[in-house]
Amino acid sequence: MTRPGTSDTAARPRVDGPRRGRVPRSGVPLPLLLPAVIGLAFLLLPLIALLARAPWRDLPHQLTSTEVWQALQLSLLSATAATAVSLVLGVPLAWLLARTDFPGRGLVRALVTLPLVLPPVVGGVALLLALGRNGIVGQWLDAWFGITLPFTTAGVVVAEAFVAMPFLVISVEGTLRAADPRYEEAATTLGASRFTAFRRVTLPLIAPGIAAGAVLAWARALGEFGATITFAGNFPGRTQTMPLAVYLALQNDPAAAIALSLVLLAVSISVLAGLRDRWMTAAS
Repeated sequence: MTRPGTSDTAARPRVDGPRRGRVPRSGVPLPLLLPAVIGLAFLLLPLIALLARAPWRDLPHQLTSTEVWQALQLSLLSATAATAVSLVLGVPLAWLLARTDFPGRGLVRALVTLPLVLPPVVGGVALLLALGRNGIVGQWLDAWFGITLPFTTAGVVVAEAFVAMPFLVISVEGTLRAADPRYEEAATTLGASRFTAFRRVTLPLIAPGIAAGAVLAWARALGEFGATITFAGNFPGRTQTMPLAVYLALQNDPAAAIALSLVLLAVSISVLAGLRDRWMTAAS
Protein backbone atom coordinates (compact mmCIF):
# COMPACT_ATOMS: atom_id res chain seq x y z
CA MET A 1 0.00 0.00 0.00
CA THR A 2 0.98 3.57 -0.52
CA ARG A 3 0.54 6.41 1.91
CA PRO A 4 -2.34 8.81 1.39
CA GLY A 5 -1.41 11.63 -0.90
CA THR A 6 1.15 9.64 -2.77
CA SER A 7 0.76 7.96 -6.11
CA ASP A 8 1.82 4.52 -7.17
CA THR A 9 4.30 6.09 -9.58
CA ALA A 10 6.04 8.02 -6.82
CA ALA A 11 6.14 4.95 -4.57
CA ARG A 12 7.74 2.70 -7.12
CA PRO A 13 11.52 2.83 -7.27
CA ARG A 14 12.99 4.38 -10.37
CA VAL A 15 14.44 1.90 -12.80
CA ASP A 16 16.85 3.37 -15.32
CA GLY A 17 16.78 1.76 -18.71
CA PRO A 18 19.87 1.01 -20.76
CA ARG A 19 21.88 4.03 -21.85
CA ARG A 20 21.07 5.39 -25.26
CA GLY A 21 23.17 3.81 -27.97
CA ARG A 22 24.29 0.89 -25.80
CA VAL A 23 23.50 -2.74 -26.61
CA PRO A 24 23.70 -5.45 -23.93
CA ARG A 25 26.60 -7.82 -24.43
CA SER A 26 24.31 -10.80 -24.66
CA GLY A 27 22.49 -9.10 -27.54
CA VAL A 28 25.51 -8.67 -29.85
CA PRO A 29 25.03 -11.01 -32.82
CA LEU A 30 28.02 -13.03 -33.95
CA PRO A 31 27.89 -11.74 -37.58
CA LEU A 32 28.52 -8.24 -36.16
CA LEU A 33 30.91 -9.18 -33.38
CA LEU A 34 33.32 -11.14 -35.54
CA PRO A 35 34.04 -8.45 -38.18
CA ALA A 36 34.20 -5.84 -35.41
CA VAL A 37 36.95 -7.79 -33.65
CA ILE A 38 38.78 -8.32 -36.94
CA GLY A 39 38.52 -4.59 -37.72
CA LEU A 40 39.88 -3.73 -34.27
CA ALA A 41 42.79 -6.11 -34.77
CA PHE A 42 43.46 -4.66 -38.22
CA LEU A 43 43.75 -1.16 -36.75
CA LEU A 44 45.78 -2.13 -33.69
CA LEU A 45 48.20 -4.61 -35.25
CA PRO A 46 50.45 -2.00 -36.96
CA LEU A 47 50.64 0.01 -33.74
CA ILE A 48 51.51 -3.10 -31.74
CA ALA A 49 54.21 -3.97 -34.28
CA LEU A 50 55.64 -0.46 -33.97
CA LEU A 51 55.81 -0.76 -30.19
CA ALA A 52 57.22 -4.30 -30.35
CA ARG A 53 60.03 -3.39 -32.74
CA ALA A 54 60.93 -0.12 -31.04
CA PRO A 55 64.60 0.14 -29.97
CA TRP A 56 63.78 1.00 -26.38
CA ARG A 57 67.38 0.77 -25.17
CA ASP A 58 68.69 3.10 -27.86
CA LEU A 59 65.64 5.37 -27.76
CA PRO A 60 67.23 8.13 -25.62
CA HIS A 61 70.23 8.24 -27.95
CA GLN A 62 68.04 8.32 -31.04
CA LEU A 63 65.86 11.13 -29.73
CA THR A 64 68.77 13.33 -28.60
CA SER A 65 70.55 13.46 -31.94
CA THR A 66 70.90 16.84 -33.63
CA GLU A 67 68.85 15.86 -36.69
CA VAL A 68 65.94 14.66 -34.57
CA TRP A 69 65.87 17.80 -32.45
CA GLN A 70 66.00 20.04 -35.51
CA ALA A 71 63.10 18.18 -37.10
CA LEU A 72 61.14 18.17 -33.82
CA GLN A 73 61.64 21.87 -33.17
CA LEU A 74 60.73 22.78 -36.74
CA SER A 75 57.64 20.56 -36.59
CA LEU A 76 56.40 22.10 -33.35
CA LEU A 77 57.09 25.64 -34.58
CA SER A 78 55.52 25.19 -38.00
CA ALA A 79 52.47 23.29 -36.66
CA THR A 80 51.84 26.03 -34.09
CA ALA A 81 52.21 28.77 -36.69
CA ALA A 82 49.91 26.91 -39.10
CA THR A 83 47.33 26.55 -36.33
CA ALA A 84 47.54 30.29 -35.63
CA VAL A 85 46.95 31.02 -39.32
CA SER A 86 44.02 28.59 -39.30
CA LEU A 87 42.48 30.33 -36.28
CA VAL A 88 42.80 33.82 -37.74
CA LEU A 89 41.31 32.80 -41.10
CA GLY A 90 39.25 29.73 -40.23
CA VAL A 91 37.06 31.06 -37.39
CA PRO A 92 35.63 33.94 -39.47
CA LEU A 93 35.16 31.54 -42.37
CA ALA A 94 33.26 29.10 -40.15
CA TRP A 95 31.08 31.96 -38.87
CA LEU A 96 30.35 33.00 -42.45
CA LEU A 97 29.25 29.47 -43.37
CA ALA A 98 27.16 28.97 -40.23
CA ARG A 99 25.52 32.35 -39.71
CA THR A 100 25.01 33.86 -43.15
CA ASP A 101 23.05 32.79 -46.19
CA PHE A 102 24.49 33.68 -49.58
CA PRO A 103 24.29 32.18 -53.08
CA GLY A 104 26.65 29.27 -53.55
CA ARG A 105 27.21 28.62 -49.86
CA GLY A 106 27.09 24.87 -50.42
CA LEU A 107 29.75 25.13 -53.11
CA VAL A 108 31.95 27.26 -50.86
CA ARG A 109 31.62 24.71 -48.05
CA ALA A 110 32.58 21.94 -50.46
CA LEU A 111 35.65 23.86 -51.61
CA VAL A 112 36.66 24.58 -48.01
CA THR A 113 36.52 20.91 -47.10
CA LEU A 114 38.20 19.78 -50.33
CA PRO A 115 41.69 19.53 -48.75
CA LEU A 116 40.28 16.82 -46.46
CA VAL A 117 39.92 14.42 -49.40
CA LEU A 118 42.43 15.91 -51.81
CA PRO A 119 45.70 13.92 -52.03
CA PRO A 120 48.31 15.99 -50.16
CA VAL A 121 50.74 15.77 -53.07
CA VAL A 122 48.10 17.31 -55.33
CA GLY A 123 47.66 20.05 -52.75
CA GLY A 124 51.40 20.71 -52.86
CA VAL A 125 51.35 20.95 -56.65
CA ALA A 126 48.40 23.35 -56.46
CA LEU A 127 50.29 25.50 -53.95
CA LEU A 128 53.28 25.60 -56.28
CA LEU A 129 51.11 26.72 -59.18
CA ALA A 130 49.50 29.40 -57.01
CA LEU A 131 52.31 30.61 -54.74
CA GLY A 132 55.46 29.44 -56.53
CA ARG A 133 57.91 31.89 -58.03
CA ASN A 134 56.10 31.57 -61.36
CA GLY A 135 52.68 30.98 -59.81
CA ILE A 136 49.54 33.00 -60.29
CA VAL A 137 50.07 34.95 -57.07
CA GLY A 138 53.64 33.97 -56.27
CA GLN A 139 55.12 35.84 -59.22
CA TRP A 140 53.66 39.10 -57.92
CA LEU A 141 54.82 38.37 -54.36
CA ASP A 142 58.34 37.87 -55.70
CA ALA A 143 58.29 40.90 -58.02
CA TRP A 144 56.67 43.40 -55.64
CA PHE A 145 57.82 42.30 -52.18
CA GLY A 146 60.67 39.86 -52.83
CA ILE A 147 58.78 37.11 -50.99
CA THR A 148 59.47 33.52 -52.06
CA LEU A 149 57.50 30.85 -50.23
CA PRO A 150 58.46 27.49 -51.80
CA PHE A 151 61.33 25.59 -50.18
CA THR A 152 61.37 27.83 -47.11
CA THR A 153 60.19 27.49 -43.52
CA ALA A 154 57.31 29.84 -44.33
CA GLY A 155 56.38 27.43 -47.12
CA VAL A 156 56.12 24.65 -44.56
CA VAL A 157 53.66 26.75 -42.56
CA VAL A 158 51.61 27.53 -45.68
CA ALA A 159 51.45 23.86 -46.72
CA GLU A 160 50.44 22.71 -43.25
CA ALA A 161 47.82 25.44 -42.88
CA PHE A 162 46.32 24.46 -46.25
CA VAL A 163 45.65 20.88 -45.13
CA ALA A 164 44.86 21.64 -41.46
CA MET A 165 42.45 24.59 -41.69
CA PRO A 166 39.44 22.52 -42.87
CA PHE A 167 39.53 20.54 -39.61
CA LEU A 168 39.16 23.75 -37.61
CA VAL A 169 36.48 25.18 -39.91
CA ILE A 170 34.35 22.03 -39.65
CA SER A 171 34.65 21.91 -35.87
CA VAL A 172 33.85 25.58 -35.36
CA GLU A 173 31.00 25.59 -37.87
CA GLY A 174 29.38 22.63 -36.12
CA THR A 175 29.69 24.37 -32.76
CA LEU A 176 28.20 27.57 -34.20
CA ARG A 177 25.23 25.70 -35.62
CA ALA A 178 24.61 24.09 -32.22
CA ALA A 179 24.83 27.44 -30.40
CA ASP A 180 21.63 29.42 -29.97
CA PRO A 181 21.76 32.50 -32.25
CA ARG A 182 19.19 34.30 -30.08
CA TYR A 183 21.97 35.40 -27.72
CA GLU A 184 23.61 37.27 -30.58
CA GLU A 185 20.27 38.74 -31.64
CA ALA A 186 19.60 39.92 -28.09
CA ALA A 187 23.00 41.60 -27.97
CA THR A 188 22.35 43.43 -31.25
CA THR A 189 18.93 44.60 -30.06
CA LEU A 190 20.66 46.13 -27.02
CA GLY A 191 22.86 48.23 -29.29
CA ALA A 192 25.92 46.03 -29.83
CA SER A 193 27.33 45.77 -33.32
CA ARG A 194 27.56 42.40 -35.04
CA PHE A 195 31.29 42.24 -34.43
CA THR A 196 30.89 43.18 -30.76
CA ALA A 197 28.21 40.50 -30.36
CA PHE A 198 30.52 38.00 -31.99
CA ARG A 199 33.46 38.99 -29.79
CA ARG A 200 31.61 39.30 -26.47
CA VAL A 201 28.84 36.70 -26.85
CA THR A 202 29.57 34.18 -29.58
CA LEU A 203 33.26 33.54 -28.94
CA PRO A 204 32.77 32.54 -25.27
CA LEU A 205 29.95 30.21 -26.33
CA ILE A 206 31.95 28.42 -29.00
CA ALA A 207 35.30 28.45 -27.18
CA PRO A 208 35.28 24.64 -26.61
CA GLY A 209 34.66 24.04 -30.32
CA ILE A 210 37.45 26.43 -31.26
CA ALA A 211 39.82 24.69 -28.86
CA ALA A 212 38.94 21.26 -30.21
CA GLY A 213 39.32 22.43 -33.80
CA ALA A 214 42.65 24.07 -33.01
CA VAL A 215 43.99 20.87 -31.45
CA LEU A 216 42.86 18.82 -34.44
CA ALA A 217 44.39 21.32 -36.84
CA TRP A 218 47.66 21.31 -34.89
CA ALA A 219 47.84 17.53 -34.92
CA ARG A 220 47.06 17.40 -38.64
CA ALA A 221 49.72 20.02 -39.36
CA LEU A 222 52.25 18.13 -37.27
CA GLY A 223 51.74 14.97 -39.32
CA GLU A 224 51.59 16.56 -42.78
CA PHE A 225 53.93 15.00 -45.36
CA GLY A 226 52.78 15.16 -48.98
CA ALA A 227 52.04 18.86 -49.39
CA THR A 228 55.10 19.81 -47.32
CA ILE A 229 57.63 17.80 -49.32
CA THR A 230 56.10 18.96 -52.62
CA PHE A 231 55.83 22.66 -51.81
CA ALA A 232 58.63 23.18 -49.26
CA GLY A 233 61.07 20.36 -50.01
CA ASN A 234 63.13 18.34 -47.55
CA PHE A 235 66.05 20.45 -46.34
CA PRO A 236 67.38 19.57 -42.84
CA GLY A 237 67.09 22.45 -40.42
CA ARG A 238 64.93 24.51 -42.76
CA THR A 239 62.00 22.48 -44.12
CA GLN A 240 62.55 18.94 -42.79
CA THR A 241 59.74 18.21 -40.35
CA MET A 242 59.23 15.03 -38.32
CA PRO A 243 57.28 13.10 -41.00
CA LEU A 244 59.93 13.96 -43.58
CA ALA A 245 62.66 12.90 -41.16
CA VAL A 246 60.86 9.57 -40.65
CA TYR A 247 60.73 9.00 -44.40
CA LEU A 248 64.42 9.84 -44.83
CA ALA A 249 65.55 7.80 -41.82
CA LEU A 250 63.58 4.78 -42.97
CA GLN A 251 65.93 4.44 -45.93
CA ASN A 252 69.17 4.71 -43.96
CA ASP A 253 68.45 4.15 -40.25
CA PRO A 254 65.25 2.20 -39.52
CA ALA A 255 65.81 2.47 -35.75
CA ALA A 256 65.74 6.25 -35.95
CA ALA A 257 62.60 6.09 -38.11
CA ILE A 258 60.88 3.97 -35.45
CA ALA A 259 61.96 6.37 -32.70
CA LEU A 260 60.57 9.36 -34.59
CA SER A 261 57.37 7.44 -35.30
CA LEU A 262 56.95 6.79 -31.58
CA VAL A 263 57.11 10.52 -30.91
CA LEU A 264 54.38 11.22 -33.45
CA LEU A 265 52.34 8.32 -32.07
CA ALA A 266 52.59 9.71 -28.54
CA VAL A 267 51.45 13.13 -29.74
CA SER A 268 48.49 11.63 -31.59
CA ILE A 269 47.39 9.63 -28.56
CA SER A 270 47.64 12.73 -26.38
CA VAL A 271 45.45 14.68 -28.80
CA LEU A 272 42.79 11.97 -28.91
CA ALA A 273 42.83 11.62 -25.12
CA GLY A 274 42.41 15.36 -24.73
CA LEU A 275 39.43 15.48 -27.09
CA ARG A 276 37.69 12.36 -25.79
CA ASP A 277 35.67 14.21 -23.13
CA ARG A 278 34.34 16.66 -25.70
CA TRP A 279 33.33 13.86 -28.08
CA MET A 280 31.62 11.93 -25.29
CA THR A 281 29.80 15.08 -24.13
CA ALA A 282 28.62 15.84 -27.65
CA ALA A 283 27.39 12.27 -28.12
CA SER A 284 25.41 12.13 -24.88
